[in-house]
Amino acid sequence: MAAGRDTAALPAPPEQQRRIAQRKRRRRTIRRRRTLALLLILLAPVLYSYVTTVTRPSSLPLGIRSVEWLRTHYGAWIVNRTERIYYQWNAPAKGGPALKTLPQVGTKPARIRVRRQVYRPKTLAPILRPRLSGEGVWRSTGRVVNGASPVLVTSFRSEAAYPRIVAYVAWFDHTRTQLALYPGRYEPPRATPRGPMEVPHSQRWRLLSTFNSGFLNRDSRGGFFINGNTAAPFRQGQGTVVAYKSGRVDVVSWTAGPTPPSNVVLAQQNLPLIVAHGKPNPLLSDGSLWGSTLGNAVRVWRSGIGIDRHGNLIYAAANDQTAASLADILIHAGVIRAIELDINAEWPSLITYGRGGVGYATKVVPNNQQTISRYLVPDDRDFFAIYRNIGKTALRRVPFG
Repeated sequence: MAAGRDTAALPAPPEQQRRIAQRKRRRRTIRRRRTLALLLILLAPVLYSYVTTVTRPSSLPLGIRSVEWLRTHYGAWIVNRTERIYYQWNAPAKGGPALKTLPQVGTKPARIRVRRQVYRPKTLAPILRPRLSGEGVWRSTGRVVNGASPVLVTSFRSEAAYPRIVAYVAWFDHTRTQLALYPGRYEPPRATPRGPMEVPHSQRWRLLSTFNSGFLNRDSRGGFFINGNTAAPFRQGQGTVVAYKSGRVDVVSWTAGPTPPSNVVLAQQNLPLIVAHGKPNPLLSDGSLWGSTLGNAVRVWRSGIGIDRHGNLIYAAANDQTAASLADILIHAGVIRAIELDINAEWPSLITYGRGGVGYATKVVPNNQQTISRYLVPDDRDFFAIYRNIGKTALRRVPFG
């Protein structure tokens, strides 16, 4: 019996051990291959979707396209949480050394070459003292229409608690300009016709400025209308930029139906007003009304547009803003009603075109993630353009060609 037990305990011969090890390796390899094949089968639609998306024509860098793909393919919670953590970690600290100079915007202080009375906005009162050179002073972009500058720009420090934050602002004379709105390559998704997706070549001789529009349509869920075509239905209570066939422009809280009336040339919605009756919207404390991703409290690049008491549009953008602080910037610049436009560092763009036209483009908003030729080549997103006004007939349609 003892001998039998000793015999059973002996190790297998080396050749048999090799065969056993080989069989185990083969089984592990087969399991790995089956697992990999299953993963490839499961991931094939995802990989196909990603590759198809990032290889489409686009005006955006690969990194931004990848993040946007993830956001729209069940990964919004990952992107939103990552962004929130990043912005909270990099939130600006209060106080600190004050700026000694401001980035120069515009070419020279605006002047009027006509004798009759022409409205010009007043120099903005300083929020921090002493006032820096040129702070709050409206400057020309180098173009003159009917004896006066149709576009004025300025910059100023917008918050006493954050003395290094700079707001960039533009004012558009409604009597000398025409507002246009263009669909981008992919936004809004149901735009028909999509048009040139850039400033039409035939209109560039009178181009004065371009700037970003609002959120993606799936986020704003707002209306979009150009030249009688509704790409997305309008919702009551949404803040809306409107241009009429008479040439008048406005920023309003929408009270009409899902389709604009016949006297409207263009209209675009983006969340509720952040400024109403010259005061911040009292609902600004409810972040759910100003975006589902970052809400209204996280400090990021934000942009907005409003209307002053004289019917002129005012655009503003600044880094490290909440929806409430952006509202304060717009009010300080003179608006009585305003909406937030797009947010985050990739999107705010304000570009002006000097006396030499598009060859003398200037970035007023220092967006390093977009080129100065943005909107002069097809862009993924919809955008606004400001043209020189050439008469009542031209105001009746957005020029597509």
